[in-house]
Amino acid sequence: MPLLRALIRTARMIRHTPALAAGLPADDEVLLDVPDERLAPALVAAGHGDHGPAAKLLAATREGAEWENRDRHTARLAAFARSRPEWFDAWQEAAPHDPDALLVKAELAVLTGWESPARAEILRRSGPLVAAAAAADPRDPVPWRVALDHARGAHVPRSDFDRLWAEAVRRSPHHYGCHASALQYLSAAWYGSHRECFAFAEEAAAQTLSGSLIRALPVRAAFAYLTSPSNPMGVARSVSMRGGGRETGGRVPRERLDAAADLAIALSREYEAGDPYPAEVRNLLTYVLVRLERWPEALEQLRLIGRYATSFPWDRIASDPLGQFLELRDGVRIEVASTTPLRAPRG
Repeated sequence: MPLLRALIRTARMIRHTPALAAGLPADDEVLLDVPDERLAPALVAAGHGDHGPAAKLLAATREGAEWENRDRHTARLAAFARSRPEWFDAWQEAAPHDPDALLVKAELAVLTGWESPARAEILRRSGPLVAAAAAADPRDPVPWRVALDHARGAHVPRSDFDRLWAEAVRRSPHHYGCHASALQYLSAAWYGSHRECFAFAEEAAAQTLSGSLIRALPVRAAFAYLTSPSNPMGVARSVSMRGGGRETGGRVPRERLDAAADLAIALSREYEAGDPYPAEVRNLLTYVLVRLERWPEALEQLRLIGRYATSFPWDRIASDPLGQFLELRDGVRIEVASTTPLRAPRG
C-alpha cells in the first residue's frame, strides 16, 4: 500500500503540476522588492547623483500625511543611501535641517547599527539622530517607528518602549509600520512572549477598519511563532525552507494560527491581483500557509502576488530570498498537484 500511494502521488504530480502554473509569471519575470511607480524615478535619479526627486517624494508624503507610503519610501531610500551615499550626502549638505533628510538619516543610522556586530552600542550613539528626526515634524509617526526599531536593538527597557509606543499611536493610531515594529519588541525573540505577541496583534487587528494592513498583524505573530525552534510544528514537507528564529515561549494552538491566516486571506482579497501595496503581506501569508500545509490557499496567494516577491519573509530563512521564493513556488504546485485526483469526478 505505501508503494501504491507513492505511485499515485507521483502520477498526480506529473499530470497536474504543469497546468497549475496557470496564472503564475515565469521565473525570470518575478522581481524582488520592486519599487512603486513613485519611488522608482527617485531611485533612478539618486543613482545619477540627483537627490531632488527623492526630496520631493518624501515632502509630498509628509504634506499629504501618507504615512504608510512615507515609511516604505524612507526605508528604501535609506537602504539605497547605504550603498550609494553620494546623492544623500549632497542632500544633507544642501538642506541639513530638512525633516525628510533627517528622517532618512535616522533610518540609515539605525539600519547601519542593526547590521553591526557592536549593534547595541552603535544604536545607542544614534539616539540623537532619531530624536532630531522626530522633532523635525511633530505630526509624523514614521520617526517613532524608527525609534521603536532603535529601542529593540539598543535594549531599551519596557518603560521606555511604552513611552515611545504612546508617542507613535498618538500621531497615527493605525500606522502599520509602528505596529509591526512594536510587535517585534513584544515577541518572544526579544522582550515579550508568544502570548503577549498574539494578544497585541489580535487586539490591534480587531480595532482597525477593513482593508487596513494592521489586519495582517496576527499572521506576523504566527510567523514569529512558526520560525521559533521551540514550536512543535515541523517544517512543511517537500518544500525547502531553511533556518528559523531564536525565540522561546509557550505553545500556540493550531486554531489560533489558522485564524490569523484566515484574517490575512480576507485582507488579501480586498486588493487586486498583482497590487504591489499588499505584496509583503501576501508573501508573509504564503509562508504561514505553507507551514500550515494549506497548499491550495498558498497557491492562490502566489497567483495574487504575481511578480512582486519581497525580501521579507524569505530573507529570514534563506540567504537568497528570490531563489527561496521561486523554489517554494514550485514546491507548492507539486503539493497541490499531488492531492488533485487523476480524473475529475463524474457528474
